[in-house]
Amino acid sequence: MMQVIQAKNVTLAYLKENFSLYKSEDEQFFTEWFDYIPEISELEKQYLDRVKNNYLNVLENAPLLEEAVKMVVLSPLLDLAGFYRHPFYIATEESVEISEKLIIDDQETSEETQEIIKGKIDVLVIQDKLWLLIIESKRSSFSLAKAIPQALTYMLANPQPEHSVYSLVMNGEDFQFMKLLKQDKPIYALSDRFTLYRRENELYKVLNTLKNLGQVLS
Repeated sequence: MMQVIQAKNVTLAYLKENFSLYKSEDEQFFTEWFDYIPEISELEKQYLDRVKNNYLNVLENAPLLEEAVKMVVLSPLLDLAGFYRHPFYIATEESVEISEKLIIDDQETSEETQEIIKGKIDVLVIQDKLWLLIIESKRSSFSLAKAIPQALTYMLANPQPEHSVYSLVMNGEDFQFMKLLKQDKPIYALSDRFTLYRRENELYKVLNTLKNLGQVLS
């Protein structure tokens, strides 16, 4: 028997139970978001100040939908981070499918069920056929907590499990990075959460991390 599950409906509890996913509490597992961070220029800071102001000004009128979040916030970040240039390329709305075989037992029968998780990645940054950065950009009223399990699901589909895969989930105003390494059992960790609702422009930190990941992965 086969059962199809949409990636947007997957929970952390489901991933832990069916894929043995667990969260690392070791700070040294995911140092890429805070260690050896490259500096950004004053010109880049001015540009990011404008991006932040653009977002907040547009948001005053109505909550931004997903495509607007990509246009106003995500696209400038990817440009400044260098992900539109060699050796990277951008894929959007990529279909992903992963499956897991489960044995369901009851008093009368034992039945094997294959659960298939399907979904589409918003933005996928790729280099040499290795999935590098999965970005889930939700509408501005959407909590990141709902996007994290979906992004982890896509990260579990990484075709090269010997390599780490990184992810950024964002809703326009909040941003959080993730790292996952599959190995024998998949392990993941989260960065701090950055937000545009602080006096300091935390887009600086987001861009710093994106640039660092670009250096690590290329």
